[in-house]
Amino acid sequence: MAISASQSKSIELLEITVDSFEVLAEAKELLVEYGQFVISQPGVARFCFGSLLKEAERLPATYLEKGGGCLLARVDGEPAGFVAWHTLEPVAAPETWELKRLWVRPAARGLGLGRTLTLAVLKRAVNARMKAVYLDTVPESMPSAHRLYLELGFTPCEKYNDNPVEGLAYLVKHL
Repeated sequence: MAISASQSKSIELLEITVDSFEVLAEAKELLVEYGQFVISQPGVARFCFGSLLKEAERLPATYLEKGGGCLLARVDGEPAGFVAWHTLEPVAAPETWELKRLWVRPAARGLGLGRTLTLAVLKRAVNARMKAVYLDTVPESMPSAHRLYLELGFTPCEKYNDNPVEGLAYLVKHL
């Protein structure tokens, strides 16, 4: 997929459901790409790629069973981005979600897809009357994502999970 940020692009967000076979296949591919990126980064050797493959195989149940969901972004009809979320109770606080697996293909970066996907989850969280959305990220490996989260009003918070990846930043956005 060759995408130029200077051209006008058609961006489409699709909710991933069990009966959306084409979208589901594209989402699985994007999720695996995300995992391949993560394991290629220094300091994340303890990230379990095998678990992520199982997660991808079970899409969207992986998130639906936990009160969440996932979205696929297409640019001019081509799969370009993915994000997921699920309920975080009772780990952090009641009525909270965790944003997971935000991924934008390198060819689609610069089009605002990360922002679009994150805002779509935040809008769903507000509509579902969530009180906060949490996430963890590795600023050293994903500086653009970390900057985006801060721009969208996420703030540092205490560690809320047992993620073994080193160098994580824990963030929350209160709604």
